[in-house]
Amino acid sequence: MMRPALIIAHYTLLEALRNRLLWLVLLMMAGAVAVSGFLNELALTESRQLQAALLGAVLRFAAVFLVATFVITSMAREANDKGLELLMALPLRRAVYLFGKLAGFGALAILPTLLFGALGLFFAPPAQAALWAFSLLCECWIVAAFSVLCMLTLNQVLPALAASFAFYLLARVIGALQLLGHCASTVQSGGQQVLNAGIDGLALLLPHLDQFTRSDWLVYHSGSASDLAAIATQTAIYVTLMAAAALFDLHRKAI
Repeated sequence: MMRPALIIAHYTLLEALRNRLLWLVLLMMAGAVAVSGFLNELALTESRQLQAALLGAVLRFAAVFLVATFVITSMAREANDKGLELLMALPLRRAVYLFGKLAGFGALAILPTLLFGALGLFFAPPAQAALWAFSLLCECWIVAAFSVLCMLTLNQVLPALAASFAFYLLARVIGALQLLGHCASTVQSGGQQVLNAGIDGLALLLPHLDQFTRSDWLVYHSGSASDLAAIATQTAIYVTLMAAAALFDLHRKAI
């Protein structure tokens, strides 16, 4: 079972490298450094802190954008080329195919994480930069697993991309929505209470990506071992759940 999955993962990663994904990552790195350096020159105070915060935010979104876009377009291209049907015609379990794809996409996420994390060394101690990079890797793994689930479920590039980015944005702001809802007023109406209950219920279902890849780790070096444990736990839970949902959907398909 392991060998076919590793072969699928290898060719998934090879496809990314042949599509010049490395050059795109380097181009985004250069653009992020240029923009943050420009704003660094404009800032009157705490210019280095502003540069670190902006660079962290831009690189975080760039990594998630690259991973989600590649995952969805790669699976769409494979479906259009009938590659999935060819694989399913072999004596190969569907779980092996799915785990191979997830492993390949997970290995792909290591590339931007290492390069972007290396930039963090210019602003933070190695331990804080490593925590930031590991958190970014976990964030990319969650988004990659959800993108696989979206593509298997929706079967179209645009809806899958929209769903993936909506999921990422909502998971990023869910903590702020909870805070705003509960702090809006001391005396809440019935409608406000229902809305707050809905937000709280949604927060239970979504990963709290606002706790991932925080810029203050690069700026104030405030990351700790408890942050690392919380991130690893959330990642393990949500990647497992999304992989199980994707496997269920893959078995449901008539290929």
